[in-house]
Amino acid sequence: MAVRLSMIWVSLLLLGTSIDVTGAKRLDRKVSDNRIVGGQEAEDGVAPYQVSIQTTWKTHICSGVILDKEWILTAGHCALDFSIEDLRIIVGTNDRLDPGQTLFPDEALVHCLYDVPYVYNNDIALIHVNESIIFNDRTQIVELSSDQPPAGSVVTLTGWGAPESSFPTVQHLQTINLTIIDHEECRERWDYHNGIDIGHICTFTRDGEGACSGDSGGPLMWEGKVVGLVNWGRACGVGMPDMYANTVYYQDWIRRTRTGCKNRVT
Repeated sequence: MAVRLSMIWVSLLLLGTSIDVTGAKRLDRKVSDNRIVGGQEAEDGVAPYQVSIQTTWKTHICSGVILDKEWILTAGHCALDFSIEDLRIIVGTNDRLDPGQTLFPDEALVHCLYDVPYVYNNDIALIHVNESIIFNDRTQIVELSSDQPPAGSVVTLTGWGAPESSFPTVQHLQTINLTIIDHEECRERWDYHNGIDIGHICTFTRDGEGACSGDSGGPLMWEGKVVGLVNWGRACGVGMPDMYANTVYYQDWIRRTRTGCKNRVT
């Protein structure tokens, strides 16, 4: 089953234990060493453009990137899964529980052709924050790539997503190198799923590597610039390609969306 890569957290009390139930995917983990398969904990400051989108009760649900002092770029469903007043944005840290700065969104602009919830096309959004982001060596603007990474390119994914399906998200930012695959190969692997359109790019390296719950909206970086935002896949690192909103394809939308085609969420 294909699923979005944000989380729906449901707390259950089972034999005295609180269990987090997720609806998506993130990087698989070796039980023996508590590390992501094929990935590792990110060095401090390696992704100063990355933000954690959290509920006001401090649960991480998605990632995003800093476009400028007031705007965050993320996946469309990340702006719709919770009410704006129930969200906060954490910047300037690898430790999502130790924010460099905490901001609160006051507006979300979701692509007007986002076909929620089952096909996953045009899954991209901008979130406006209520005060200016303070920039320093740990908090920086991301640069949008104007070039498409060709098939075979090595790209880097970072995120706080769960280490396995049905696991909680991690506290410290993780990183992994993945490989871009050809669009037609991606569609073939997914049996020509309607959720893989021209606005997506795909990665696949090997079984046990990929994105999971809580990685939605997170940046896929190539040559120091963002080329994709985590959209959807199959939970979790099970040998199927992951889909990303292609930020090169959506670059015009990103630039004009404040005054153009948009769905407004307040």
